[in-house]
Amino acid sequence: MHASFATATATIAGTATGPAAAATPDFAAIKARQKAAWASGDYAVVGTTLQIVGESLCEAADLRAGQRVLDVAAGNGNATLAAARRWCHVTSTDYVPALLELGRERAAAERLHGIEFLEADAEALPFDDGSFDAVLSTFGCMFAPNPPRVAAEMLRACRAGGTIAMANWTPEGFIGQLFKTVGRHVPPPAGVSSPALWGARATIENLFGAQALRIACETRQFAFRYRSPEHMLEIFRGYYGPVLKAFAALQEEGQQALAQELVGLMKRFDRGGGDGLVIPSDYLEVVVTRR
Repeated sequence: MHASFATATATIAGTATGPAAAATPDFAAIKARQKAAWASGDYAVVGTTLQIVGESLCEAADLRAGQRVLDVAAGNGNATLAAARRWCHVTSTDYVPALLELGRERAAAERLHGIEFLEADAEALPFDDGSFDAVLSTFGCMFAPNPPRVAAEMLRACRAGGTIAMANWTPEGFIGQLFKTVGRHVPPPAGVSSPALWGARATIENLFGAQALRIACETRQFAFRYRSPEHMLEIFRGYYGPVLKAFAALQEEGQQALAQELVGLMKRFDRGGGDGLVIPSDYLEVVVTRR
């Protein structure tokens, strides 16, 4: 991305391994830049391939017909649609209106009803306490720059005895390593931790444990499937906002170096055996029962 968007991509791709450093991040500025990054490209080209994770997460959450469900940082609506298919009353939220519109279009195409699409910040949800039976997030809340605030809002919106369910990329898995790789080329701002830390059980226990009756965490895998490493890079570079912006932030030599390193990473994780690219990427499936 051009220089003004550098911290957005760096934040999304952050490599820090712990909570804040000495500097206090400007969360408002970081979120504004993140929003621009996610609004660029066409996330749905990548996002729709992850639909199976939304279905699996709704099963893990044991959603029931008629429940009030909130999808936070919903993107183009994978968990939203999965919950609606289970006859839930769903509120789908994101801070990028264009992504909500994509979810709305998908819902209309499938003739799914009972969904409200609402622009909202994961760190300041516009709902009364205990408004929902279940609060979901698939690869969404993990990118917010202030994790304690996001967790507090998810807990606040969920009723006592309700469920918070998340799918978060792990630090060690492919996407976690992709974040780390991009972060080496476009460093994150001081004091902002890697989003992949949401994929560590210790982080989940720290964020939710005080208000949880139970926390269940299981490592799952999603397999990215593309024609080749070069094809995957083409798609991510062209449509996945954070990667698109990272390349735009670099000069030609830097772009070539990042491309070479990403292709190498894809080849290391590839389990396709030469018959197309197949990259299993670990994520943490989280189900919290609220106290």
